[in-house]
Amino acid sequence: MPDISIPAGLLPADGRFGCGPSKVRPEAVDALAAAKTTYLGTSHRQATVRFMVSALRNGLAELLALPDGYEVILGNGGTTAFWDAATFGLVERRSQHLSFGEFSAKFAAAVAAAPHLDEPEVIDSPPGTHPESTPTPDVDAYALTHNETSTGVAMTPARPPGVSAGEALVLVDATSAAGGLRFDPTEVDVYYFAPQKCLASDGGLWLAAVSPAALERIERIARSGRWIPASLDLSIALENSRKDQTYNTPALATIFLAVQQVEWINGNGGLEWAASRCDTSAEIIYGWAERSDHATPFVERPEDRSHVVATIDLDDAVDANVVAGVLRRNGIVDTESYRKLGRNQLRIALFPAIEPADVEALTHCIDHVVGALRE
Repeated sequence: MPDISIPAGLLPADGRFGCGPSKVRPEAVDALAAAKTTYLGTSHRQATVRFMVSALRNGLAELLALPDGYEVILGNGGTTAFWDAATFGLVERRSQHLSFGEFSAKFAAAVAAAPHLDEPEVIDSPPGTHPESTPTPDVDAYALTHNETSTGVAMTPARPPGVSAGEALVLVDATSAAGGLRFDPTEVDVYYFAPQKCLASDGGLWLAAVSPAALERIERIARSGRWIPASLDLSIALENSRKDQTYNTPALATIFLAVQQVEWINGNGGLEWAASRCDTSAEIIYGWAERSDHATPFVERPEDRSHVVATIDLDDAVDANVVAGVLRRNGIVDTESYRKLGRNQLRIALFPAIEPADVEALTHCIDHVVGALRE
């Protein structure tokens, strides 16, 4: 690894640009430390923790501007566990999946392996693009991804043409989108995510904004006699969420930090404020890449470029792994590309907690490192 030092005047104030776990605001960590004797190490069935779960559920309902009748439910295990839970408790017979990256493909694979479900319909497109959903008569759940974390492609969640609310469920993976990208909640039935990205917390928890139609589906499948492991039973998660708790013990720090982030966003103007902040960071990183002689946005169509996860290809003469390694030695971390995409690329988080000024500073640091490597 070349011994390249970046001048202190170029460095960002905070060098964390990881796509998950993400940067956690120091103010949130300080607040957690201040609650060390009254919150950490206490029972998750008691009022102190249940109040925090309530604050998270209510704060998310405000942040996402959920319509009347929608509920926020939560459980342990993260998005990966939620895919399994949805396979048991949301898909009745057959689902359609838009597959355009590592994570959107995983939910499709989970459903395809389920012996109690019909073979799913999978519509895929190459990395760097996204496909469109099409109505299919025997599909009862349409699985979309708001933001594909592996490739930096974002799409607008919407019901397929001609499919009305209540006719089939629209399930949206919003793991790296929730709290940073705009969306219309009336277009989706389940908007599910984890807190280690835009919500600036740690992983191990899943959260979902659920429509009345999806709530009815969860309860009806639970009554049907379908075998569902208790830890993946969405009806149990729903019952416990309504009591402001989880079925089994959650990570209390994760809930607390997520509340801190949700309240910070809501206090500054809500989702529109957070999304505008991400817009600014996206304008900085993509504008720099378009002007650069050694960097190019990976996603060709500007309207498909994510404003929360930027993927930037580097010139073949410059090894992106070396650039990321030099950045890491200088305190700028987690800019490596997604491991399975296999491109000469940097992947940079633009989540709300990340200061746009730090994104600007990062571009200058990359230019400095590339210039030094070319000498």
